[in-house]
Amino acid sequence: MTNFFAVRTKSGAISFQFSKKTTIIISCLSLTAVFVFILSLSAGSSFISPLAVAGHVFGYGDGSYDFVLNTLRFPRALMAFMVGAALGVAGLILQGIIRNPLASPDIIGITSGASVGAIIFIVYLMGTVSLNWLPLSAISGAAVSAVFIYLLSWKKGVTPIRLVLMGIGVAALMKAFVTMMLVMSEAAITTKSYLWLTGSLYGATWMDVYAMLPWLLVFIPVTFLYTRTMNVSELGDDVAKSLGINIELQRFMLLFISVVLAGSAVAFAGGIEFIGLIAPHIGRMIVGRSFAALVPVSALIGGIMVMLADIVARTAFLPLDIPAGVFTAAIGAPFFIYLLYRNRNN
Repeated sequence: MTNFFAVRTKSGAISFQFSKKTTIIISCLSLTAVFVFILSLSAGSSFISPLAVAGHVFGYGDGSYDFVLNTLRFPRALMAFMVGAALGVAGLILQGIIRNPLASPDIIGITSGASVGAIIFIVYLMGTVSLNWLPLSAISGAAVSAVFIYLLSWKKGVTPIRLVLMGIGVAALMKAFVTMMLVMSEAAITTKSYLWLTGSLYGATWMDVYAMLPWLLVFIPVTFLYTRTMNVSELGDDVAKSLGINIELQRFMLLFISVVLAGSAVAFAGGIEFIGLIAPHIGRMIVGRSFAALVPVSALIGGIMVMLADIVARTAFLPLDIPAGVFTAAIGAPFFIYLLYRNRNN
């Protein structure tokens, strides 16, 4: 009896396999995500019993918590999971195409570029242009940043360490640009923007959920088209080229997917950092290096982490609602230092 089962389309364009162990792990992570989601609906300024929450979700509630759950907590919990999933997969893609464990959207400057695009929209266009264009503005900023970093890193090719170091520099430049725009803006816009930049899910609505959902439903599944490419790329560019893979085209498409996912996350939740760095590493620890397995695992781990950070953010310091990005940074910064130490001789 085989320990693997394959997923293959009739044309063979999409083909990958999962081990039974991976399937069990994905199932356990899915159950954990459901548990954390219910906990997120329960926790807040007033605690609601998980049984009452479950009854409400399945249509057996008495209506006592309709406003709190449907309007305040449900969209916020969904948004937290979607943002974490998007950042987890975006970080996985970057670490795969750069082949560097330090790569993530916030470390190499893509998130900062998305922040610039979003802040330009908030400061100069909000009120005159529909808010539905905010994700496109953030994605455009992320794309410009990614192209800028890639071009600056090019010197007879792009080495992973040069790309990371250039990304850190560009990220600092982008943050300085954002600060300059905020200093020159009105006080009300500056206050709102600073709260958003720290990575807050406060005030998430169903409209936000519906606006972000299509980006995830389209681009995370598209990632599976490149599973074989990413697995072969682990063996080096020469091996991949000898097998007929167009490395540059594949990297461009994957970078585009990563930019879209990171940009959409930033557009709706601001600068929630280090999820794209940590989630793929945890995924590799539990399922190995198979890209097909890492996509759903990284998405689930990222979603769980942001939901947990948001729970702590809005319950630990009541009545204050602290941005979730504060807690992801508190965990992610030491993890980044550990990775730097571990790879100091590479």
